[in-house]
Amino acid sequence: MSNKGKHLTTGEFAKLCKVNKQTLIYYDQIGLLSPEVRNEKGYRFYSLRQFELFMVIDLLKDVGMSLHDIKQYTQHKSPDSFLTLMHQKKKEIEKMRQELEAKENLIQTKIKLMEEALQTDFSKITLEYFPEATLYLSRNIENTSDEEFVEVVSDFIDELYVSKLDTGFPIGVITTRDHIIKGEFTNYSYLYIEQPNAKEGFSYFHAVEGQFLVGYHIGDEKTIGHTYERLIAEIERLRLSLGEFIFEEYIYDTVVVNDKEQYVTKIMIQVE
Repeated sequence: MSNKGKHLTTGEFAKLCKVNKQTLIYYDQIGLLSPEVRNEKGYRFYSLRQFELFMVIDLLKDVGMSLHDIKQYTQHKSPDSFLTLMHQKKKEIEKMRQELEAKENLIQTKIKLMEEALQTDFSKITLEYFPEATLYLSRNIENTSDEEFVEVVSDFIDELYVSKLDTGFPIGVITTRDHIIKGEFTNYSYLYIEQPNAKEGFSYFHAVEGQFLVGYHIGDEKTIGHTYERLIAEIERLRLSLGEFIFEEYIYDTVVVNDKEQYVTKIMIQVE
């Protein structure tokens, strides 16, 4: 304690506020938080009452309010303006918390998918049962040029961002039986992303439940036809027939590997 009764020196007040002295000096210089007393030698002394003001300034700064805006508040303080400010910041924090929870869910989904991928034998072809899945689709991309395809991808990603439909699942592509029969393995019909908790107000595609032949293509799309030929041969061996839709999703892409030869694409062929 200083010799000014219940006042504290800059160092004592800085220690109480858990900041360095320069922060308090800067706040004083910009007129944000000035010492209550300044003696004839220029020494600064702070009141214990100012501690609560410092904590509110620190709180407002932590939730993204600029020092300039905080200063504007401190220069026009009133109980009503304080209450209005606290309500405003509470709403902002609630929004931030929702955004963080959404990001956490994205990360958790990606963790789950990658853990599953690391346990998968990509050389195997399996017959699996899939439940109905809700998918959000892009506009139709059949027979588009490379330039148009890039435009559709860009627009689709923008839609996911604006409408908050990115669920952390990979963006996949859908093709149809007719294209596969013709050998047009990369003439896709739609982009899609799975929506495990579909939001109201959007149009969705419902992938029907049923049996799917699942295989994995290793490498880039230029050689994906060879993998399709293997899968079609397996369909014939099992005396199955092609269903209406085929789905592709990247398992390993540029996010986790650098070499295109290490890309892994999961191919899911609806069979009957």
